[in-house]
Amino acid sequence: MLNHVSIGVRDIAATRRFYDAALKPLGYSALSEGPTSLGYGKDAVALWIAVAEHPVPADQKSGLHFCFDAPTRKSVAAFHAGALGAGGHDNGKPGLRADYGDNYYAAFVIDPDGYRLEAYCGAKE
Repeated sequence: MLNHVSIGVRDIAATRRFYDAALKPLGYSALSEGPTSLGYGKDAVALWIAVAEHPVPADQKSGLHFCFDAPTRKSVAAFHAGALGAGGHDNGKPGLRADYGDNYYAAFVIDPDGYRLEAYCGAKE
């Protein structure tokens, strides 16, 4: 249904460090880059990031979050570790989420601008 999502950030260099570290284990990379923008994806850009004068304020209770497909449970753990190592904050350690489904394995982080992110794998391991 969605072709891509765009978000605004304050510091493109810090954002690059964070998203490179968090998304690489999932198989995603920066496919497009400029002085004030980045585009991440696997075969095509699905996440556009650009410096914005007024990024959306972080709001833990907004319900807004972005979930990325992960190929394996190990890649979910690597996403979480990479995100935390690059300036993100923990919002749910890697593990099964039985409330969401029998094989719902996910981890949750918050990026440097306050966006809530999830990596999800539905495969049994």
